[in-house]
Amino acid sequence: MSAERFGGLRARIAAEAARLMYEEGVDQYFTAKRMAAKRILGQVEGRRARYRPADLPSNGEIREALLLFAKRAEGSQRTRRLFALRIVALEAMRALAPFSPRLIGSVSTGHIRRGSDVDLHVFPADEEALERHVRALGWTFDRERVTIQKGGELREYVHYHVADVAPLELTVYAPRDLRARPRSSTDGKPIVRLGVAALSALCARDHPGAWERYLETGEVEGMDALLEADEDEPLPGPFDGLLHDTGEDGDEPACAEPGEEDDATQDYEPLPGFEDTA
Repeated sequence: MSAERFGGLRARIAAEAARLMYEEGVDQYFTAKRMAAKRILGQVEGRRARYRPADLPSNGEIREALLLFAKRAEGSQRTRRLFALRIVALEAMRALAPFSPRLIGSVSTGHIRRGSDVDLHVFPADEEALERHVRALGWTFDRERVTIQKGGELREYVHYHVADVAPLELTVYAPRDLRARPRSSTDGKPIVRLGVAALSALCARDHPGAWERYLETGEVEGMDALLEADEDEPLPGPFDGLLHDTGEDGDEPACAEPGEEDDATQDYEPLPGFEDTA
């Protein structure tokens, strides 16, 4: 077991996979790590080099590389953008109150990156009622039905992609699923779902000054500027000095739970004091 195989090589593949996700829009760990391995290993004597599953970094290793890269690239603006996204989520959840909305993903955990959206789970007894409600709010949306294989069976999920101040993705579940805790494909832990009260408490804890100003004025300073696309800014460079080897084994392919696909930086370990109590 060489240090290169279980140290440097894994770190290099994790770095390239994270770069692919941040700069080139690859949104699945499974895809990014295999693309990265092919690019890193290249060709040997005219033939593409092969890799073993143990050569590949875990989803968690890539997630950490991606988070470090986002922090370095975006600096303090990332914290301000996180608060703005949490307020977008909070106001959307209040608007969707009849459907028990819950926030998941990078906006809840704080592991956002440029381009992160707001992922909400909703639990309508009648999907048509949800759609009527969304239309009555004046929201512009696209409806998408997605089939994934999970646990050896095919499952269908409906997503509403809403164009708001920041993009919202609503994933529809049955009311009975509100107390179910699906597990993350990233680390196998239960997904954290935050209700309105828990999200409000999280904002007060993590952004006390900005939260007080929001309560007083109902506004987030510089909201539009914080959430506008960064297309005109140059993309960050390589990941020099950012990565460390965790020594974990490479993981097997897994299907992401709905909402995980677009925010690959998320970590679903419950936040102390903010677990969903619905």
